[in-house]
Amino acid sequence: MFFNSLDFAVFLPIVFTFYWLINSKNLQIQNAFIVIASYVFYSWWDWRFLALILTSTMVDYAVGRTLYNENNHTKRKALLWCSILVNIGILAVFKYYNFFVENFTAAFSIFGTSMQPNTLNIILPVGISFYTFQTLSYTIDVYNRKLQPTQNFIAFAAFVSFFPQLVAGPIERATHLLPQFLAKRSFNYALAVDGLRQMLWGLFKKVVIADNCAIYVNQIFENTADYSGGTLLVGALFFTLQIYGDFSGYSDMAIGTAKLFGFNLKQNFNFPFFSRNMAEFWRRWHISLSTWFRDYVFIPLGGSKQSKANTIRNIFIVFIVSGFWHGANWTFIIWGGLHALYYVPLLMYKKHLKQPHVVAYGRYLPSIKEGVQILSTFALTVLAFIFFRAENLTHASQYICNIFTKPFLGLAQFNDVVHFKITAVLIVVFIIAEWLGREGQHALDGLGKVGNQPIRYCVYYLIIAIVLLFGKKEEAFIYFQF
Repeated sequence: MFFNSLDFAVFLPIVFTFYWLINSKNLQIQNAFIVIASYVFYSWWDWRFLALILTSTMVDYAVGRTLYNENNHTKRKALLWCSILVNIGILAVFKYYNFFVENFTAAFSIFGTSMQPNTLNIILPVGISFYTFQTLSYTIDVYNRKLQPTQNFIAFAAFVSFFPQLVAGPIERATHLLPQFLAKRSFNYALAVDGLRQMLWGLFKKVVIADNCAIYVNQIFENTADYSGGTLLVGALFFTLQIYGDFSGYSDMAIGTAKLFGFNLKQNFNFPFFSRNMAEFWRRWHISLSTWFRDYVFIPLGGSKQSKANTIRNIFIVFIVSGFWHGANWTFIIWGGLHALYYVPLLMYKKHLKQPHVVAYGRYLPSIKEGVQILSTFALTVLAFIFFRAENLTHASQYICNIFTKPFLGLAQFNDVVHFKITAVLIVVFIIAEWLGREGQHALDGLGKVGNQPIRYCVYYLIIAIVLLFGKKEEAFIYFQF
């Protein structure tokens, strides 16, 4: 079920009520209830997918317990590889098998060899890329003795399947989330209110911004040859806003939902479009994934403590693998490679170092220099996201070429011009709200500190009214396909 569906609007209050009713009785029962609720939530798509998540849970729980009591280095490494092969193997079969078979066949066709590949007609299980990485991080941390394995299978199963972040993250680490399942929880009114506030903003980003942008993105990308360069640029801009509103909107709703149950999830987006360079962008975009690749791929490869050549190699490996994680298509690999190209010059000139504060910290407006940096970084992001949205490399290259070669002026005459203008106005309002709230955990974070209650509730009701008037109903989230 989707967060923006009627099903979830019924599911959440029921789960919330029963969860807190059993809170004071038994923590084990409470965690078991979370597992049951999460499995119901996940099986709403297809109950057969439960076998996969249960397999990952059982394998990594068993490997973790065995690793802790095993001191033989060879056996420990064998146990780690057991976890890696099971998890990555499941992911590879369901997500990448057809990609490799088709490209293997295409490679042989160059030499005149004709092959009839056997591809699999299977559905990609929702959220498999997310919970696979989550369970893998647990095993790796136990192997590196950064974490003691839990003896509580129910708590571990709840950690793996926790429904708010199960299907599209954030990708939580066991060091952060698992202890929260082992500690007694009590209802926190302030945390729950902030959770509702964050859920509201996430819903606005998804159903108002992302889903309205999607109308024009789909129309433009599916008819690339019919539009002017200016319209194609609008399509690229709208898709960049769509994917941000869609994915960060999901993250906000996931984090907000978790707060209702007394859990704190990691921030997954930190206003990335206000970044001053691409290094800062990747510290603010899909934070749980970028830090996962940093800790489990980049650093084990040697990180930046080797020669410049090896460091650049490591950067390209991380970004290309990150692109491939998003989907079995060369467009995602090129998208990752482009970001590596963006990052390398910053590394060479030591401009990749972490900024101490968000841009224009403590000020309403950025400096001219900061404004130029933000716009140039955003432009590079928009260019890369064309590959992310395109059907294939040919489509992406044609789209980019047409932006620069076709007449730029003359926007398309969309079927509903009024709706297009309303969408543009809502985007401006959205950007202003994000800018004003950029120093918080989410755009409405600061609203909770406003002492005037009528003002707060006026803003809440205004957002709800906009959602009801302009929100699209039950559109799927983009990252569910990853």
